[in-house]
Amino acid sequence: TMSSMQLEKLRMTGAGRAMAVLTSGGDAQGMNAAVRAVTRMGIYVGAKVYLIYEGYQGLVDGGDNIKLAHWHSVTNIIQQGGTVIGSARCKAFTTHEGRLSAAFNLVKKGITNLCVCGGDGSLTGANIFRSEWSSLLEELVQKGRITDTLAKQHGHLNIVGLVGSIDNDFCGTDMTIGADSALHRIIEIVDAIMTTAQSHQRTFVLEVMGRHCGYLALVSALASGADWLFIPEAPPQEGWEDRMCDRLEGSRSKGSRLNIIIIAEGAIDRNGKQISTNYVKDLVVKRLGYDTRVTVLGHVQRGGTPSAFDRILSSRLAVEAVVALMEATPDTPACVIGLSGNQPVRLPLMECVDMTKLVQKAMNENRFDEAVKLRGGSFENNWNIYKLLAFQKPTNHSLAILNVGAPAAGMNAAVRSAVRVGLAHGHKVYAVSDGFQGLANGEVKIEIQWHSVAGWTGQGGSLLGTKRTLPGKYMEKIVETISKYNISAILVIGGFEGYEGVLQLYEARNRYDELCIPMCVIPATISNNVPGTYFSLGADTAVNAAMESCDKIKQSATGTKRRVFVVETMGGFCGYLATCTGIAVGADAAYIYEDPFNIHDLKTNVEHLTEKMKKDIQRGLVLSMDFLFFSLLFSLSMYRNEKCHEHYTTDFIHKLYSSEGKGIFDCRVNVLGHLQQGGVPTPFDRNFGTKLGVRAMQWLSEKLTENFRQGRVFANSPESVCVLGLNKKVISFTPVSELKDETDFEHRIPTVQWWLNMRPVLKMLAKYQTSFDEYVPGEIEHVTRRSLSIDPGF
Repeated sequence: TMSSMQLEKLRMTGAGRAMAVLTSGGDAQGMNAAVRAVTRMGIYVGAKVYLIYEGYQGLVDGGDNIKLAHWHSVTNIIQQGGTVIGSARCKAFTTHEGRLSAAFNLVKKGITNLCVCGGDGSLTGANIFRSEWSSLLEELVQKGRITDTLAKQHGHLNIVGLVGSIDNDFCGTDMTIGADSALHRIIEIVDAIMTTAQSHQRTFVLEVMGRHCGYLALVSALASGADWLFIPEAPPQEGWEDRMCDRLEGSRSKGSRLNIIIIAEGAIDRNGKQISTNYVKDLVVKRLGYDTRVTVLGHVQRGGTPSAFDRILSSRLAVEAVVALMEATPDTPACVIGLSGNQPVRLPLMECVDMTKLVQKAMNENRFDEAVKLRGGSFENNWNIYKLLAFQKPTNHSLAILNVGAPAAGMNAAVRSAVRVGLAHGHKVYAVSDGFQGLANGEVKIEIQWHSVAGWTGQGGSLLGTKRTLPGKYMEKIVETISKYNISAILVIGGFEGYEGVLQLYEARNRYDELCIPMCVIPATISNNVPGTYFSLGADTAVNAAMESCDKIKQSATGTKRRVFVVETMGGFCGYLATCTGIAVGADAAYIYEDPFNIHDLKTNVEHLTEKMKKDIQRGLVLSMDFLFFSLLFSLSMYRNEKCHEHYTTDFIHKLYSSEGKGIFDCRVNVLGHLQQGGVPTPFDRNFGTKLGVRAMQWLSEKLTENFRQGRVFANSPESVCVLGLNKKVISFTPVSELKDETDFEHRIPTVQWWLNMRPVLKMLAKYQTSFDEYVPGEIEHVTRRSLSIDPGF
């Protein structure tokens, strides 16, 4: 982390400097959030910021295509899909004359810092432009189009890239802007198709985008439990037609009423011949006689509003892009801002591009196993998990699975994959209803079968049934049930109570030998307050639910007069939900327990809002606003976590704002409540749950083998009772005994929370004169083959 002095100095480095932002190539949801954050962060550090319309074409044409931006130029765009500044394919920029014209248009306005949001082709073009910059200026001087003085003042062009691509096909970053939103579109459609397929006993063949990359198809197949999958990186072996038809027939014979086959548009066989949707459809009809339909998703995958993940990702990466531009020197190589282990990082642009091209080269040369590996460890892991969950193998031990705490989206996906992996490993798997209380009362369902969990991946809530009850007072009854069913391992999928309950079971081992068995906790709670992991199952779905509600609040206020909304989220004493939703919708403040505030802070915020309101009234016509709306006058929003302060309740904040804002704005309250626990899981939570369920069951199987002695399982080490979590890039098992020291049990939160680093981004993008030294700059990463990876959450 930089020193406060360095960061304060950085804040002033924008003074007297000019920068521009453009979007290029195929549009991707989240590009607008990136444009907004680049613009606002640029203004925040004191620079002039220009918006370039129509991508590189606008750069070449100049004129009105390059416009000076102010704070409100980018209001009310964070929730819009596509790119409001436009994108265009530009042949002119690939020519020397086109780049000469672009250089002239930039240098005339004093712009020497350029942020490009696009795919690898767009970023490569930017790097060529940067390398030619000084020679282009020399040529402009020779032709008398600019003065020598002007050329010397602007002798170097700094370039920073943001990767906008729904395919998630760029090396070095865990996720590209737009990929998560594209998955949202695909899964919405798959869910809808599954209902009609089930009704009519149909087979559906779905084509998703991905000419060269199978990421969208692979993750969609995992998220929907598809029966068969075709991706370009892994063409099927000869005879696949027979195996696919056998699989579909086997699924129907075991009671399934539908089949889903997903094909990436670039899918090929081992000879490089395209596998088309119609070929697959005709094959199914001819061999099996099933009623079969084809759906080509097409450009709908690029459309719609960006997901919460993409809005937050774009904002974080764009803020880092501006910081990188301000720090760049003539010796700094052009960089791209990526996400690595959930942290923004700076990567050498051309090394990433070259590494990305290696994947296509391997595919062109039929080195398909290498192509899968080059896509990254997580892509390969996804592919292996898909294959693992597709087949049941021919009993060693009995395991119990239970849900504990409040319902959270993704719980059912974790149960499904855990059950199937358990069965594949030859175990008996028991499903327990109603958490620890159900275990105490013997509510153990009959041994669960492979097809008992079919279709669970996309179901919200908890199909097993869940309760918050801790095991403490039921310990003897729980031990009786474990003994009765000869349970050798326990998997708990749940929230803070799940973690605390398993800790109680661990600490009771000295009294009960029956509790000396492996136990694993998969964190699942919308509050994201379980120690040992960056993300809990359900939190992504809850942030999206809260964000969608706030998007609707914005619409409802269209045409109203000045209005402040105070919105209360769930989360208990954990401010994750409030903070992430605040960033995703462009809120002015998010009040949370972990970031203490007092009446002085509240008063400052009221004054901040009042000033913004007054200024915009004086401006007259305001076509778009900071948080809201398409109206002439605008409103702002506050996010308040339900337990952020015992005295400063939602009601108190509402009364304070109503009183202080009298005559300037009025105030409304919205309590989002339990809608944040509902709905179907997002693609992230479906796949995160699937992966955690697989990994948990694999780990439990390992522990069962290691601790099997003299005819029984006996595990009494701390390492046999763990929380399974994602920490940066690593899925890891942490003993509950270690996590106990990192837990604030009174407030039910970890003592250290990584996401607090995101709060300065929220404040800076809301124009608060926050202390810049709270911002933690991204690290500089060098690309190696090991750094080729896709978000472990997927």
